Amino acid sequence: MYLTNEEKRMLNGEEGYAAQKSMQILVALGESFGAENMVPVSSCHLPGASFKLLGEAGLMFVKEMGAKGGKVRVFTTTNPTSCDCDCSTCDRLAIDGQFIHAQAEVTQAYQNLGVVTCGSCSPYLIGNAPRFGQHAAWGESSAVVYANSVLGARTNREGGPSALAAAITGRTPNYGMHLGKNRAGNLLIHVPEPLHGIEAYGTLGYAVGRISKTAIPVFEGIPTSVSFDELKSLGSALATSGATALFHVVGVTPEAPDREHALNGKKPEMEIYYDKQMRMNAIEHLTLTEKTDDIDWLYIGCPQCSLQEVRYVAELLRGQKVADNVDFWICTSTPIKELAAQMGYVQAIEEAGAILVCQTCPAHAPHESICRTRRYQSLTTDSAKMAHYAAGEVSMPVHYGSTEAVVRAAIAKRWEA
Repeated sequence: MYLTNEEKRMLNGEEGYAAQKSMQILVALGESFGAENMVPVSSCHLPGASFKLLGEAGLMFVKEMGAKGGKVRVFTTTNPTSCDCDCSTCDRLAIDGQFIHAQAEVTQAYQNLGVVTCGSCSPYLIGNAPRFGQHAAWGESSAVVYANSVLGARTNREGGPSALAAAITGRTPNYGMHLGKNRAGNLLIHVPEPLHGIEAYGTLGYAVGRISKTAIPVFEGIPTSVSFDELKSLGSALATSGATALFHVVGVTPEAPDREHALNGKKPEMEIYYDKQMRMNAIEHLTLTEKTDDIDWLYIGCPQCSLQEVRYVAELLRGQKVADNVDFWICTSTPIKELAAQMGYVQAIEEAGAILVCQTCPAHAPHESICRTRRYQSLTTDSAKMAHYAAGEVSMPVHYGSTEAVVRAAIAKRWEA
């Protein structure tokens, strides 16, 4: 692999241990994928920010990088953590003190490296948004697919060590999604009926992801009025049921002004017509677990909510009351919660009996102890990604439907899709 003089100095240890270790990781990664060179990155997003997922060994690695002089060279943010260590809701979420202390160590270790520890799976909503054509090194599947597809940036789906190595060196191997030749769509999806809402686009993404796997879908028929939040839901679900890092929406996303550009002038390898049967099959797959009438844990915000989504939930809850013995989480980032508080949205949500949770989610929090302590029997959500994880990783029955249906269920303690 070709290295510049600066990259060689890092590899030779002339710029310190952390830069040398990081460059060793990146060279090994690049050589394994046949990369010819490195490219400079404009930003990084680190997936390994939760102590639950990082563990003691991962924490030691991050601490070592900081102790030996490591500092990030580009703007770098973190994925959700196991808990918000400064949040008064930790007791309500049944997270014990020892776990909170361990998570605080992880957060401090990243801060020592100069990382912005925002604890968000949607960093593009709070300042980490690479421009069209810029290279980045991001982890977190939903963030990666959004950056590639909606922003038109270029990033592979990085693991924790490679994303941190890229942040410390400002470089990443030039392969995969960084190469223009790998970004053309090859699977054409016809969407004949208008879709509306987070759940509708999440279901579309989940249905297509089960078929597409690593292919790059091109969606035709989605209106130009589609919102960023709906695209966020579409991409996160695609990357959950498949391994998609990029999609195109004709007339909407930056690399797809028309079908010809999206497909790079070639015929698609496959054409699919999204119909009612595909939709029902996806919903059935997400709700295969044992059916239950219990409504006790409801969740909105996977990926984390934008300010617009928080506002909409607040409007639905205003003047209402969440039923007794029901926990309703709305998950977002701390900066968005602060804005929501200024606008009165947090007050409306909390007065209704729901809780705005920051910096974490059921997939990154110690859900086993939370579910055991709170005695949850089911999870109700408008997110296809969270429904998938609830049925698998969290191992509990799922109710899945629209945002409006989730709010109605929280109030009535009864599920009506």
